[in-house]
Amino acid sequence: MPPKKKVEEEVVGPWMLGRWSRALKVGLVGMPNVGKSTLYNTLSKSHHSKTANVPFCTIDPTETRAFLEDERFDWLVAQHKPKSEVKAFVTVVDIAGLISGAHKGEGLGNAFLSHIQSVDGICHVMRAFEDDDVIHAEDTVDPVRDINTICSELRLKDISYMKGKVEFHKKGHAAARTKSPAHLKKWEEELECMEKIIAWLEEGKDVKNGMEHWTTKDIEFLNDYGLLTAKPCMYAVNMNKRDFCRKKNKFLKPIFDWVQANSPGSTIIPYCGAFEEELQDMETDAEREKQLQEDGVTSAMPKMISTAFHMVHLVNFFTAGPDEVKAWTVRKGFKAPQAAGVIHTDFEKGFIMAEVMSFSDLKELGSEANVKAAGKYRQEGKNYEVQSGDVIFFKFNLGKGK
Repeated sequence: MPPKKKVEEEVVGPWMLGRWSRALKVGLVGMPNVGKSTLYNTLSKSHHSKTANVPFCTIDPTETRAFLEDERFDWLVAQHKPKSEVKAFVTVVDIAGLISGAHKGEGLGNAFLSHIQSVDGICHVMRAFEDDDVIHAEDTVDPVRDINTICSELRLKDISYMKGKVEFHKKGHAAARTKSPAHLKKWEEELECMEKIIAWLEEGKDVKNGMEHWTTKDIEFLNDYGLLTAKPCMYAVNMNKRDFCRKKNKFLKPIFDWVQANSPGSTIIPYCGAFEEELQDMETDAEREKQLQEDGVTSAMPKMISTAFHMVHLVNFFTAGPDEVKAWTVRKGFKAPQAAGVIHTDFEKGFIMAEVMSFSDLKELGSEANVKAAGKYRQEGKNYEVQSGDVIFFKFNLGKGK
């Protein structure tokens, strides 16, 4: 009998980390008084989140929908002139400021860390402006020191959590042995994975930075654990208006170097919270546009929302017609039946097929009829993976959904 071929472990992509859901959230995280609540209010186009020049101004998290600007959506609206328009959005959560010692409960840290655990991606808000009238938890402004503090607290909390998991897991050894060899093997695999994760964290490394280190089985366990350092990150750098307009700030280079070393591939977005709030408070788009032209800048909010949306691996497909143009949000990797289920659960249960055209084909050819005439209108089955920008009409049997 010939020897079995060695099966190599599948190498996983970073998008496989995280909850398999469309209801994904991004949390605003940072030290107290760095501008999180001001940013939240600007993203939500509201004043829902309390802002004040005191530590722990926010205690209970608040959340909102930040709507995604999308030229594809705008084109579909212009084509159909529908009665209803529904944009894609990402849910943003304003989380209270963390301080050193949060993993031990300092500054209400345990509650705040649990709030971070409930989101799927992190927007680190970093203060890069000096203002004697705005107090800082550490008395001086140093965004790299601050981000080191935050990330250290997240790692320490993950280590504490995983050690607790190991302790509890070991209590199940006898039960796993008596059930079956398969149960024992899975028990051993999970213990090995847990110890591997703890060793990685104790080396001062974040889970998300070890994608070449984790196997497919590791990823399955990690997605169950929901560790803080496994969450994708972006960095919003809050500057004063003068620095934002001239695109210069003494803290930007150290921040860039830190991100390259500790969170490679993550996006850095400079912005001015006070200026964005000022724009938001203007009554008309014309006023906002005039102010932006006078200052020679563009608002950072559309890029921030788009980055947050894609950071947690969301994509959107469209349904379009004279009654409604709507952008539906799903996680990257969703199959056609799962996407149909986002519209209505019965659509997933009774799924027959998806009639699909790509937005690029539709825009190039001008109409659904032309797409069909060109042979680019497709019928896809249950194994089709929905792509960003797909325009879809689902066919389903309601009898199967009952």
